[in-house]
Amino acid sequence: MTPRADPRHALVFGASGLVGRHLVLTLAEAGAEVTAAVRTAESGARLEQWLGEHGLTRTIRTTVVDFEAAEIVAGGPAAFADVTEIHNCAGSYRFGMTAREARSANVGIVERLIDLAGDLPALQRLVHVSGYRVGGQDPSSIPWSDEHRTAVYEELGAYEASKVESDAILQARARERGVPWTIVNPSSVIGDSVTGESDQHIGLATTIEQIWDGSASALPGNESTFLPVVTVDHLAAFMAAAAVDPAAAERAYWVLDDDTPPLADLLTHVGRHLGAKVPRLRMPVGVIKRLPRWITQADPETLTFLSPDRYPTEPARELADRHGIRMPDVLVSLERWADHLAAHRFGAAPAGSRRFVTAGGLRTFELGVPGSSRLILPGLPANADTWADTAAGIGARVVDLPGLGLSDGAGIQDWEQWLPAVLADATDLIGHSLGAAAAVVAADRFPEQVESLTLVAPFFLQAPSGAATRLRPLVRTYLRHTDPVRLSRQLTGAKVNAGALRSSVKDLRRRSAPRVAEQLARAGSEQWRTELRDALGRFSGPVRIVTGSEDPLSPAAVEQLASLPNVELISVPGAGHHPQLTHGAALVDLVQGSIV
Repeated sequence: MTPRADPRHALVFGASGLVGRHLVLTLAEAGAEVTAAVRTAESGARLEQWLGEHGLTRTIRTTVVDFEAAEIVAGGPAAFADVTEIHNCAGSYRFGMTAREARSANVGIVERLIDLAGDLPALQRLVHVSGYRVGGQDPSSIPWSDEHRTAVYEELGAYEASKVESDAILQARARERGVPWTIVNPSSVIGDSVTGESDQHIGLATTIEQIWDGSASALPGNESTFLPVVTVDHLAAFMAAAAVDPAAAERAYWVLDDDTPPLADLLTHVGRHLGAKVPRLRMPVGVIKRLPRWITQADPETLTFLSPDRYPTEPARELADRHGIRMPDVLVSLERWADHLAAHRFGAAPAGSRRFVTAGGLRTFELGVPGSSRLILPGLPANADTWADTAAGIGARVVDLPGLGLSDGAGIQDWEQWLPAVLADATDLIGHSLGAAAAVVAADRFPEQVESLTLVAPFFLQAPSGAATRLRPLVRTYLRHTDPVRLSRQLTGAKVNAGALRSSVKDLRRRSAPRVAEQLARAGSEQWRTELRDALGRFSGPVRIVTGSEDPLSPAAVEQLASLPNVELISVPGAGHHPQLTHGAALVDLVQGSIV
């Protein structure tokens, strides 16, 4: 970034959004004083927490903005007399708005910001985020006639039309007020190039979700359809640099990665990376536009983005080069973004640390405390999400077993290479049902990596399940077509836990039902059950076995285990085979006690 002699004070509007908070982080890390304009005090507090979680040790200011008030920020221009740059990331990125809603959210904000900027004595630049499909408007067309405005909004849709209008209005009003401006026209903004982090689930992210969950029947576009992307950290770095670059005054820049693959190829690459079944059929844009929405699953306002157009990116590349800003590898960035989206279930998952890791060559889903020596291995047919509260309560991490939940793999046959890779050096293992079997196998084959065992509802120490679980086609069909309420009743006897099982049902429908059915059948093997009991007997470390009073150990197992000095047996009153769903608080207390 170009050195600057005078103090730099950036006022960032839309600071709590995806682009805004990354921009605040970039500016603050570069030494600028930053004031984040947010809609509520709560939003400001969340932003400050996010900044701290992302390594920012210095403080920023926050101010509440109200674009409907006489003074949009408290104190008006006098309170911000030392502001040297304004960044406008505010607005509404949402389809389906009315024209009035879109104009208020996007055009109205620009008008109010120019009024503020014109009264700031130290202001040297206003940087405005426009868009790659709407940038480059003619300011001499302002003001638009009512007829022209109506026609544009009908043709483009409310969101895109409001961005077109605000682009032109910003230039026109800024020149009238003598406000120096720079417009940045980004393409589709994806997650951070290193972490993939993004909480924006609209546009391209929606299409990726449809491929991931199997609801997409065709890929949009052909070999020329170009929907370019840019990572949010690259965009933030570019904006921070443009604000202090003298050559960037009164200029617009198209910021996007020219190496973005054609849309169908992009979606194919991402889908295969996620392990999804990618549709072979490609549907031309013209066909999509003629089909009803219930078939295409595409919002009509998004269809204008499906275009073969290319954009004038050379000036942006030159500015980036001057400031040492490199464009990250687009395919790697897309993969990391897709991983983040899938790990967070495209916004449906609860907050917390969630990620994909590689263990034994397998893409493995993990949640909870990274690197924790307390590791939970879930059972069937639930996934790691059902253990998230327990993990949070004891400071553990949870992984989906191979082939289950969100993890890749074929199943039990992967354990030999997968288990030592997923273990820490001295792991306190907590295994539930099938996960208890994995925990015992790990302790038997890799004893130097296992400190203790906590086995929750270990099936191989309980009475065998009914013969129906060994009918794989029947079980597979049931699991593919079950719903959260039915599964909750099946596992816990009541529908109250349906919400906690919603993601498990999605995993079963998406791809894991056949593997669950196969491993349920394997759990009925008396030979394997005997092998697991023998392996448990060979482990000399501490063992705690937790069962529900409604799901007890077999009498023979109780007799065998009672004689072992390293084994403690505990029963949870009223619990069944899935105490993490029905008796979570009690389970946290018990498991915590077993590993302190």
